Amino acid sequence: MNSFETLDWIVIVGYFVVIGGLAAWVISRKQKTTEDYFLAGRNIGWFVVGASIFASNIGSEHVVGLAGTGAGDKIPMLIYELHAWIVLMLGWVFLPFYIRSGVFTMPEFLEKRFSPGTRWFLSVFSLVAYVLTKVSVTVYAGGIVIASLLQIDFWFGALMTVILTGIYTVLGGMKAVVYTEALQTIVLVIGAGTLTFIGLDAVGGWDGMRSALEPGYLNMWRPPSDPDFPWPSLVFSSTIVGIWYWCTDQYIVQRVLSAKNIKEGRRGTIFGGLLKLLPVFLFLIPGVVALALKNRGELSWDTPDQAFATLLMAKMPVGLKGLVAAGLLAALMSSLASVFNSCSTLFTVDIYKKLKPETPDDKLLKVGRIATGIVVVLGILWIPIMQNISGVLYEYLQSVQSYIAPPIAAVFLLGIFHKRINSRGALTTLIVGMAVVFIRLSLELASDSLNPDSFLYAFGNVNFLTFSSWFFLFSILVCLVVSMTSAAPSAEQIKGLTFSTLSAEQKTENRASYNAWDIVFSLVVLAIVVYIMTSFTG
Repeated sequence: MNSFETLDWIVIVGYFVVIGGLAAWVISRKQKTTEDYFLAGRNIGWFVVGASIFASNIGSEHVVGLAGTGAGDKIPMLIYELHAWIVLMLGWVFLPFYIRSGVFTMPEFLEKRFSPGTRWFLSVFSLVAYVLTKVSVTVYAGGIVIASLLQIDFWFGALMTVILTGIYTVLGGMKAVVYTEALQTIVLVIGAGTLTFIGLDAVGGWDGMRSALEPGYLNMWRPPSDPDFPWPSLVFSSTIVGIWYWCTDQYIVQRVLSAKNIKEGRRGTIFGGLLKLLPVFLFLIPGVVALALKNRGELSWDTPDQAFATLLMAKMPVGLKGLVAAGLLAALMSSLASVFNSCSTLFTVDIYKKLKPETPDDKLLKVGRIATGIVVVLGILWIPIMQNISGVLYEYLQSVQSYIAPPIAAVFLLGIFHKRINSRGALTTLIVGMAVVFIRLSLELASDSLNPDSFLYAFGNVNFLTFSSWFFLFSILVCLVVSMTSAAPSAEQIKGLTFSTLSAEQKTENRASYNAWDIVFSLVVLAIVVYIMTSFTG
């Protein structure tokens, strides 16, 4: 593997200097209130909102994992990268309710719609889930990428990523996160886009790439009988995961909550949806290119997750190699910064402030910074466990999220679409749902010791996409049955928090928050999604 040369190092160091300078500028602008620290003063425009949505989403699981799906015969997994249409749902369907309610967090919204119990449950669960999934996966894969690219020790690479990102996140809060993410988006798109272009050129273009692959390799639509990716379950399950992740998860929604108003937030989601289409070309295609070159005997690696870094080091010229590396570092740091800030917000607003409601803003700012630092430490401590991960990282992450998403997505969807849903129904769904998640994961881990003919073995080993689909329907049923057999929520409690309880003034405000161009660009995003879906058919 070719190493970096002087010009590459200059580019990489230059990236860190610019990021450091931008972070220092933001930090110098003092954060006076919790709104400043956690939501950037609710004063962010659509470009920064959209770029932040994109940069938060693009993390290690893409740099390592999405390219790995392209190189490891996991093409159906690209459907998770076609969720641009669900990002539009965030802006057009969910966002107006969130911004009008004035909430800082998604658990806080559940309290307004349902009860304090739902807030407590979701906030605690989200924090645990973030440490076990987002933080751990990002730190682990970040260490792999940096160690591979910079040819340094894994632990040093992981620690460097966590500590550098943690510094500006702790000191600068949400404003430092979103502004650095806007810059990181630009670096990432230019860097990874350059690798895609050079990689395709090296393999002889699209036709040359296809000719080096097995027939049908690029078909993302497998028959319903396929044991791994049956297309009906894939479509349904990925949609549920998408609604949970893009429309209800603090990690993403916090970006749009920082917008100046509904109009800027919605336009940010339209822009973010457009950017969301890029990972197919920035990461998946390079993974496929790397496989094509491997089939020709021009590249080699031990696992598909190494495909991207191998292609980068082998094919990129001096200088551009450093640019792509800077882009990958940008992806890792932006994803980490987002999860650090989200965890801090959840703990400070949903737990600490609930326990001590009279705490002044200056004290809450200190608590927020300490909470961020603790998450940073937990991320480091979790690295040894994540080193035991095997297989394709991206698939691992999506399977875990497929278990978490159904009950949360069901509660949020029914909460805004059905005024009859009450707190008892929502809380029961969340509690029962998480019990099912725990049972499924436990049986999955213990499957080797179970009788292959038993129900428990079947429950723990049914295809994760099929499981997720039925689990969502089960969650919907639980929420409906419990709600319909108990008292309805009061009219005052649900006022303005469901579609059927919007006032005439709120409906007018919604209509005034968009124009024809917002609709046109949204339709363009949808058209591109359909085009990609119909292109990957063989």
